[in-house]
Amino acid sequence: MAAQQGKALLMKIGNGASPEVFATIGGMRSNTLTMNDEMVDVTNKDSSGARSILAQGGVNSITIAGSGVFTDSASETTLKGKFNISALTNYQFIVPNFGTFTGKFMLTSLEYAGEYNGETTYSFTFESSDAITFATV
Repeated sequence: MAAQQGKALLMKIGNGASPEVFATIGGMRSNTLTMNDEMVDVTNKDSSGARSILAQGGVNSITIAGSGVFTDSASETTLKGKFNISALTNYQFIVPNFGTFTGKFMLTSLEYAGEYNGETTYSFTFESSDAITFATV
């Protein structure tokens, strides 16, 4: 896979309709997707002196974080609404020329900031719920 532009890494929010339509969250400058696989340590007195990990014993999860310039777009307004009601909503995270992660996430952190002589920014963190699907492009 060739190198990709960071601006092509997109986060989209679903509208809950059927079929569901996803809109790009506006103003983003950076975002990350972190795949987590919780480790279950089963080391005991009978172990050989090295840690033993239980295969497939942990919980898989995905954390998505991002930040951007506040543009007062409809998708940013939707984010604020989702935070206020602690809703699970379908989101998509698109990695260019690789694939799309789709599933339910909860917005667990939403922050607004601004410097006296700068722009208003926002940042967010999402945590996955249930299985997340991956579709290659």
